[in-house]
Amino acid sequence: MELLVRPDLTEAELNALFAAAWPGHRTASFAPVLERSLAWIAAREGGRLVGYVNVAWDGGAHAFVLDTTVHPDLRRSGLGVRLVRAAADAARARGAQWLHVDYEPHLEPFYAACGFRPTAAGLLAL
Repeated sequence: MELLVRPDLTEAELNALFAAAWPGHRTASFAPVLERSLAWIAAREGGRLVGYVNVAWDGGAHAFVLDTTVHPDLRRSGLGVRLVRAAADAARARGAQWLHVDYEPHLEPFYAACGFRPTAAGLLAL
């Protein structure tokens, strides 16, 4: 399994991965997201995109993990943890000092395995 930092990704392969991994996914344009991202990590197996995570940032010290996605065929294989850890390494290498992630309660064990610890935070639904 090959992990790549900031590789070229096509809209078609990203949408195919998201469609497989996220029920109800609607075709989206990822180009505007990647243009503003600090980094992204992709996992390929036999040339096929099987994992992805994006690292957004504030232009300074704070970066944010978004869209951690693993193809259903490879879930529970450790790939998700590898992707998030590689994202942390990429964010650190690019000068970020803090890496944030929001997640639903059932994902706390996964993000703990990635090295995150819970913190108090505020959220406003818009």
